[in-house]
Amino acid sequence: MESFLSAVLGELMTRSINFIISKCSKPPALVVEESLQRALLRAQVIIEEAMGRHITNQSMIHQLDMLRDAMHQGYYALDAFRYQPYYVEEDGKDQAVNYFISVSKVPSPMEPYFSGQTARFLQQLREAFDRLSSMIVDLNELVMFLMSYPRLYRQPYSMHIILGNCMFDRRMEAELIIKFLLHTKPHSSEELEVLPLVGPFRVGKSTLIAHVCKDERVRDYFSEILWLHDCDFTDGELTFRQGCATKHQNHLSNLKKGKRLLVVIELYDNLCEDAWNRFYVASKRSFLSGSKIIVTSCSDMIVKFGTTPALTLKYLSPEAYWFFFKTLTFGSMDPEMHPRLAQLAMVIARLQHRSINSAYIISCLLKDNFSIHFWCKVLSFMRGFIQTYVSKFGVHPFDLINQNKPVQLRRMAAPSEDFMICHQYHRSTEEEVPEIRIQDVMYGSIKKQGKFEVLVWRSQIPPYYSYVNVCEIRERKITGAKRKHWMKDGPTFC
Repeated sequence: MESFLSAVLGELMTRSINFIISKCSKPPALVVEESLQRALLRAQVIIEEAMGRHITNQSMIHQLDMLRDAMHQGYYALDAFRYQPYYVEEDGKDQAVNYFISVSKVPSPMEPYFSGQTARFLQQLREAFDRLSSMIVDLNELVMFLMSYPRLYRQPYSMHIILGNCMFDRRMEAELIIKFLLHTKPHSSEELEVLPLVGPFRVGKSTLIAHVCKDERVRDYFSEILWLHDCDFTDGELTFRQGCATKHQNHLSNLKKGKRLLVVIELYDNLCEDAWNRFYVASKRSFLSGSKIIVTSCSDMIVKFGTTPALTLKYLSPEAYWFFFKTLTFGSMDPEMHPRLAQLAMVIARLQHRSINSAYIISCLLKDNFSIHFWCKVLSFMRGFIQTYVSKFGVHPFDLINQNKPVQLRRMAAPSEDFMICHQYHRSTEEEVPEIRIQDVMYGSIKKQGKFEVLVWRSQIPPYYSYVNVCEIRERKITGAKRKHWMKDGPTFC
């Protein structure tokens, strides 16, 4: 018996010593990296479990959103540590021109150059790990309550399929809107409630409202959901029934609900206050109690139309955008198995200024040609025209695209041609869309001149819009001296 105990204690002692030696032999950054990776896996399990449940508690949703933000920051810090040790930021701002080395070999944390950067990366990893770990500990009770909520029916999709078929990172905003819609005031109140929804161009206002209107609670509460646009307001009056679209009708329970209406008004231009006041007074007289109005616009001028504080949508954070873009680009593949491509993808994501449409365009482009040579070519091309545009006009071209302003770009396969995006708009599912894709024009060799329309992206989620650009290709006039200089010093690709 004594010999058995001695053997067991000896084995335990040996394993303990080996464990301590293995920990001590690793650089501190790698130890924190492993710890952060485990914390991220735990956070992702909690979030994916929550996504599959019908949660209505606002505080719980807020906590889960905070956990998701911490997870995005953790993945960003981890990927920056793994893939971007040579990326330099000046004054805390991403620069159009990055110090990007050749990707023929991803540097190792054990190399001499990396040792000078260890302190900075170690601090970033520790901050991300500390924040995520403390949040997971605080959410222990939340996880127990999570099990009490009913599960939503959903096939076991992979995360990249989920992101392609649902709205990313807007659950908190959606629940706030649903809370506004389902809240009933005392019968004595004659006020018709209005919620303003403000946000920049292409931030996802219409998509968010469409997802809210798809919710069973909303569809069961309202008899009809009507959508109006600027064109429905003529000479300050509203063409209420003739021009508006009925997104939902609940005929079975109209008698029980008394035809309670939800009206969604999408404004692209400013609406004069007199026209709004006339519409509001007329609606208050004709709408049944419990009806609601949501007004969306890029301008904060609509805030004064609201009877409740406005909800403002912002672009995704850089950390959340990287998680979104990486998942779309690599799909079911593990980025760790392709570190050089992941390194390129991280720089490409930074150049896009958090544009959702651009994320879909570029991710499809990269997936179609999973080659490091092609990805280098795309990165070099993007950095080239962005650097030129910033130095010439003092503004990032993607900022102008996000504001629906004209912008002059280039074509990768035809450097002698200028590619102008004149205007952006969307079309419904019933309308025809152009066959030419924007990536075929900008990054391909398709031959086209003059003005024409291109398909930017066809959304797979409500309201299923197809996004279209009006473009123009012009032949660039180059003098003999400039042409010689272009041939000699033109952009080089990896």
